[in-house]
Amino acid sequence: MKRREFSLSAASAVAASALTLPVAAPALAQPRQFKEGKDYRKLDKPVTPDAPAGKVDVIEFFWYSCPHCNAFEPTLDAWVKAAPKDLSIRRIPVAFNASFVPQQKLYFTLEGMGKLDALHAKVFRAIHVEKAKLAKDDEIMAWIATQGVDVAKFKEVYNSFTVSNQVRRASQLQDAYGVEGVPSMGVAGRFYTDGTMAGSMSVVLQVVEQLVGVARKG
Repeated sequence: MKRREFSLSAASAVAASALTLPVAAPALAQPRQFKEGKDYRKLDKPVTPDAPAGKVDVIEFFWYSCPHCNAFEPTLDAWVKAAPKDLSIRRIPVAFNASFVPQQKLYFTLEGMGKLDALHAKVFRAIHVEKAKLAKDDEIMAWIATQGVDVAKFKEVYNSFTVSNQVRRASQLQDAYGVEGVPSMGVAGRFYTDGTMAGSMSVVLQVVEQLVGVARKG
């Protein structure tokens, strides 16, 4: 979903979006050469990567309530599992307005509690299949209570200084990469691409693979 498709509320943003970015077949057998300015953008001001030394930083920018992010998630998950060991791949939840912040906090709280692997896909399913409303603090707490999670501990982490800092850092990264919409991806603090630029999200992954090769060369 593009930034301009979002209104002041998360709910109306989803309803306003009628276009679906295609998620095509797995990566092509014969990779093509992608072009700067067409398939990806080089950042005017590089971002200092958070990846450990010797690893290439790869970021997916997403929003739980975005239907395109939901459609892309299985493809991304399979790609992450097969990715080379020198990639440091992480997801960053975006906030195009203040109504997105509870879902940012949801993501970082699950991550901090070691519950992300078990519940990340379930959050997408709850929103897009089960039609659960997980846009506000109380809605998130009610859903978490059904997932076998210690709600008191979850609330403590959710409201913690650590999560607040992670939300702030996520917004800084979103701005630094000039995120135009979601899902989209950043590579090595130097490059940005999305489905609109590349044509589809599976092609985005091919673009990312090319850019990772560039980053490896320094």
